[in-house]
Amino acid sequence: MASALSADTIARVKATVPALAEHGEQITLAMYARLFQDAHIKALFNHANQASGAQPKALARAVLAYAQNIDNLGVVLPVVERIAQKHVGYHILAEHYPFVAAALLGAIKEVLGDAASEEILYAWGEAYWFLADILIDREAKLRAEIEAVDGGWTGWRDFVVAEKIRESAVITSFVLRPADGKPVIPHQPGQYLTFRLDLPDAAGEKRNYSISAGPDGERYRISVKREDLGAASRFLHDQLRIGDILQATPPAGDFFLAAQPARPVVLLSGGVGLTPMVSMLEHIARVHPGLEAHFVHGALNSGVHALDNHVRALAKEHGGVTVTTFYSEPLAGDRAGETHDLDGFITLDWLKANTPFADADFYLCGPKPFLRAFVSGLAMAGVAVDRIHYEFFGPADEALAA
Repeated sequence: MASALSADTIARVKATVPALAEHGEQITLAMYARLFQDAHIKALFNHANQASGAQPKALARAVLAYAQNIDNLGVVLPVVERIAQKHVGYHILAEHYPFVAAALLGAIKEVLGDAASEEILYAWGEAYWFLADILIDREAKLRAEIEAVDGGWTGWRDFVVAEKIRESAVITSFVLRPADGKPVIPHQPGQYLTFRLDLPDAAGEKRNYSISAGPDGERYRISVKREDLGAASRFLHDQLRIGDILQATPPAGDFFLAAQPARPVVLLSGGVGLTPMVSMLEHIARVHPGLEAHFVHGALNSGVHALDNHVRALAKEHGGVTVTTFYSEPLAGDRAGETHDLDGFITLDWLKANTPFADADFYLCGPKPFLRAFVSGLAMAGVAVDRIHYEFFGPADEALAA
């Protein structure tokens, strides 16, 4: 791996920033078109993100961010961990990187034409492999760490659907046990599993779902919201049966509860974003009896709110956990103080008044507008960046761009 980028490469890559700002999405669309000519590379991707346009847009922003900060990689490298974790989940290997390099450089030449000189392409090749080598090295270490733990594995492993539990009108839980009957690696509370699903119209589709149970070395649980336009979630809800097999890679993700929490924690979620928070809460109830924790959740109403009884039972068992639920669109039978705690939306003012705002670690998960509001809102309200931890719904490259 190169120890540093050359000054010439840095200058040439930075010189492409205006072109990337104008033509970035054209380049990433052309790159994916080239990549997907190879069936085994195409099979590595989550094509829901492709169909929605999220991935090409996210990658265009990420490439631009990399170019803008090529002389200050301290801005970019902290997000490498998140991307490396995603790659482990999707079982992306070192052997796949040359395909991306060829497609990216070819797309730059295709879109920029004569402006993409040989010198520019050489510089971008050097910049690509500099970052790729960092990722390849980190991914290899992650896989070695996983395999070294009892229950760890590499690649795809068969799991049996042991239970299927309807949690609300839109959320169903699936308890998964390894088909070989052997242990599973205890996940970090907050991590996700990546699945390879044979959908009716798309074999081998990849999806990530947060683990919604605490680690026990024997099983995993995911709790999935059924989306009317979501082919994977409809498949899981409507067609998957107890006894069926799902394939998954090991738990991954850099969003998880600290092993030894040093401060009180606030678990803040919206909608189905509560799933990693339930995993954290289960672990807190079992392992951290003295930890002060606040479980704060926003849902539309009781019809879609999942796992509330379970959460409240965990809080009662622990004794130092408070639970507060907000309903933004209560049903006719919903009553604040009975089915939920408060009407409306979670606000920063409420958090300031009702949680250890100045001292706590905040863990957040929810839809993009929810994260956008609270990640920036907490920081602007004075919460230190190292006390704000969040799970990002969407392509990993979008986090890099952010």
